[in-house]
Amino acid sequence: MSTSTVDAKRGPRGDAFKNRVSGLPTPVKVVLWVLFAVFLFALPLLNIPFITTADSDFGGVLFTVATYVLVALGLNIVVGYAGLLDLGYVGFYAVGAYTVGVLSSEHANIPWLWTVPIAIVVAMVSGIVLGAPTLRVRGDYLAIVTLGFGEIVRLTLVNSQWLGGQQGISNIPRPPGAELFEVPSLSWDTGVPVVDLDATTTFLKFGIGDFIPYYWLALVVIALVLVFDILVKNSRVGRAWEATREDEDAAELMGVPTFRFKLLAFSLGAAIGGLSGALFAGKAGFINPQSFELLLSILFLAAVVVGGQGNRWGVVLGAIVVSYFPERFREFADFRVLVFGLALMLLAIFRPQGLIPPRRSRRVKKADERQAALEEGEVHA
Repeated sequence: MSTSTVDAKRGPRGDAFKNRVSGLPTPVKVVLWVLFAVFLFALPLLNIPFITTADSDFGGVLFTVATYVLVALGLNIVVGYAGLLDLGYVGFYAVGAYTVGVLSSEHANIPWLWTVPIAIVVAMVSGIVLGAPTLRVRGDYLAIVTLGFGEIVRLTLVNSQWLGGQQGISNIPRPPGAELFEVPSLSWDTGVPVVDLDATTTFLKFGIGDFIPYYWLALVVIALVLVFDILVKNSRVGRAWEATREDEDAAELMGVPTFRFKLLAFSLGAAIGGLSGALFAGKAGFINPQSFELLLSILFLAAVVVGGQGNRWGVVLGAIVVSYFPERFREFADFRVLVFGLALMLLAIFRPQGLIPPRRSRRVKKADERQAALEEGEVHA
């Protein structure tokens, strides 16, 4: 087989489409991104028939999806960029939520907005406290330690009356807002979209019955975290994480202080987890230990693995798959866990690198296929 034949087989259609989009003029790409952002903000108002969840409040479901996306982005820093297996990430999620609850309702009356940066700092410090003595171990040992951390946090919440105990913390204040104007939604009852002036959302009113403003707030936070993620990943820090993930010993020999960069990844991931927990507490208004069980950690990790660890857009897609589809097909509640498990098995068999694997994984796979094709051609020759 000739080299030209191998090159012809190398590029899939997805890469061709991506290259075509990348070649568009910058103003066109900016317009496309703006249109996509407008669509995301308008999504809970459009009530698209196949997408809207009939058995659950669509705005609330979208907020849940947004929190999963935010958590997946934070966990991707730990698992995807630095290569650290964290099974107790829900602990940082709980630290952020309880920091907000304690400071705004249980033992003080600090406004919600002021408690958010404190929750981020507390979660980051907890990541440093956990990571400093444990990040010198690797692989399964690190996974066991982080799993224990998640359970320790939950049991501490259950047994500490100062933190509300089993009853949890209630009356957590909402994010600050303002009743600016009403935004109508669409109705599809007649089969065609019609503006429904009876179903409106008050812009920036964070109340109890309408969760769409919380979703909008989460979208803004996700956009900020994505910008931060891109800047960090493309910096010297991101290259150090990649070197540590691929071969920690070789990175050490090349002068990379791997422990310091692993601790940085752990603390940054914990900070984003705490931020997501703060958003959850502000929307729920009530938290208790049952909100932070081990299953959440498994789902968070599943979102990263399903989407493609190391690829920020992949983990966003993975978070949507893990959090949205169980709500969309709630009518199959007795079978959705079984279907979800089978889907994960099929993904592990046919797409082990995730739905959208990182670019480096695709390059390695193409190189292996090309090498195998060349070797096969030499054998036949």
